[in-house]
Amino acid sequence: MAAFDSLPEQEEAKRLLTAALAEGAAHSYLFHGPAGVGKRRAALAFASELLGGDARVERRTHPDLYVLEPLGEQIRIDAVREMRRDLHMRPFEAERRVYLVFGAHLLNDEAADALLKDLEEPPEYAVIVLVADEVGPLPETIRSRCQPVPFRRLSERAVREAVQARAPELSEDQATSIARVAGGRLDRAERLLDPAAAKRRVELLEVARAVYADAEFDPGAAAERLLEGAKARAAEAKEREEAAIEGLDLPAREAEQRVRRAARGAEREELLAALEELAAWYRDLVAAAAGAESALVHADRAAELLEDGSLERLEAAGRAAELVRETWRNFEELQLSASLALEALFVELRRAFAGVLVA
Repeated sequence: MAAFDSLPEQEEAKRLLTAALAEGAAHSYLFHGPAGVGKRRAALAFASELLGGDARVERRTHPDLYVLEPLGEQIRIDAVREMRRDLHMRPFEAERRVYLVFGAHLLNDEAADALLKDLEEPPEYAVIVLVADEVGPLPETIRSRCQPVPFRRLSERAVREAVQARAPELSEDQATSIARVAGGRLDRAERLLDPAAAKRRVELLEVARAVYADAEFDPGAAAERLLEGAKARAAEAKEREEAAIEGLDLPAREAEQRVRRAARGAEREELLAALEELAAWYRDLVAAAAGAESALVHADRAAELLEDGSLERLEAAGRAAELVRETWRNFEELQLSASLALEALFVELRRAFAGVLVA
């Protein structure tokens, strides 16, 4: 497993990939599992080994490596057609050509159909690796033609160790809290270490407490604070994408679409992450009321939670956590107006705590 030593955990994936390198690679693989758990790193490491351990793979400059990524919310047929044209070129230097398709769950129907043709009869020198955060959107015809390589959420310990290595100045409780809020995702832990994200997290938890602790709580204002955080994250993503494409020779329309999709995706991800943490806060109130301090997600805010998590609030906190989870599911599955949905949520949260509000 030496090629994958730097990848935390993921023992099953490492075993399968090590066996593939030892016994001969198949023509197509499907790396699948949650975002932020190492699939991309593993795919690049696998590609590097297939191409002779060349350092240019990590920089994506190897002539026999082809990387396809979504432009925002979808992979469209034109991108797959371009890859298909390249697929039928013989290797330049190595014995193989390796094709990495990141965000494969975002293939639209036409793109998936076009890709299927090459998965059915790939050139003998080609290895195609699809990397997907979920397999549900992928047609069964594609899934059945790929060797599955599953990835799991990382343990709290693994994420905490990564957090402590990245930010050794944090206290044990702070590192534990970030690891738990990250939910097994290194990308989310990395983001929580960013000063701007840390500030948004503080504001989010202020809103979470204000629902039951502020006599003047305003649902509309609370919703606006969450939206402001999401818009700030979108602005950061927009700036990064503009910098990333600055040196690329892209048509103006495509460049504009990439920037817009990056911003929209970041805004949506921030809203979903905020709702997850909001639900975790109310679950923590339940844990605090039950005396389960060691189970708190927000270990760095234990004093506040133990003060707030009274037995009188136990039922209301459980109801609040479910209300937030329901809103999260609706955001995930439906096209909602964020401002209206969030304001409605905070109205319902206030109502849930109606009998146990601070006077």
